[in-house]
Amino acid sequence: MASNNPGEDDGGRFYNPYAAYQGSAFDPKSVNKLYRLPSSPEFLFPEEAAVQRRNWSENLTYYTGSGYLSGAAIGGTLGLVDGLRAAEEGDTLKLRINRVLNGSGHRGRSYGNKLGVVGLLYAGMESAIVHYRGTDDILNSIAAGLGTGALFRIAAGPRAAAFAGAIGGAAAAAGVAGKNAMKRYMPI
Repeated sequence: MASNNPGEDDGGRFYNPYAAYQGSAFDPKSVNKLYRLPSSPEFLFPEEAAVQRRNWSENLTYYTGSGYLSGAAIGGTLGLVDGLRAAEEGDTLKLRINRVLNGSGHRGRSYGNKLGVVGLLYAGMESAIVHYRGTDDILNSIAAGLGTGALFRIAAGPRAAAFAGAIGGAAAAAGVAGKNAMKRYMPI
C-alpha cells in the first residue's frame, strides 16, 4: 500500500513548504533532494538530545563573531556621528564624505576588535567553567562575565579590573535573565 506522503516510500520524507495551502501544485519529486529531510535521529544518544547547548567551538565562534559585529556597528554609528559633527563651513562634499568614512572605519574597527576580544574571553571562560563544574546553570554565565570583565581590564590595575568584573557579571546576569524571559514569554 502506498503512503500518502511523497518520499516516504523510498526511506525518507519530504519537507513541503506549501502543505498548509490546499490545492497547491507542488510536486516533491521535482526537487528530489533539495527538501529531503533525514529520517534518522540527529543525535546518536538520547543524552545528547537532552542538552540544549552549543559546544565550546561553536560558542567561541558565536560570541566572538557577534561581539565583533555588534562593536563594529556601534563604533561605525558613533564614527558616523563624529564625522558629521566635524564638518566645517567651507568643506566640500568629498571632504565631508571622507571625514564620515574615516570616522566610521576607525571607530568601527576599534570597537569591533574590543567587543570581539570580550566575546572570545567570555566564551572561553564559560566553556571552561561548564567543563570543570560539570553543570550548566546561571552561575556559570555570571562567573564567566565576572572573569571576562576582570581579565579584560587587568592591565589598568586591580581597582579597574574589579569594577569591570562587577559590570561584566551584572551584564551576564542581565543577559541570562533576558534570555530566560524571552523563552518563557515568547516561545518559538
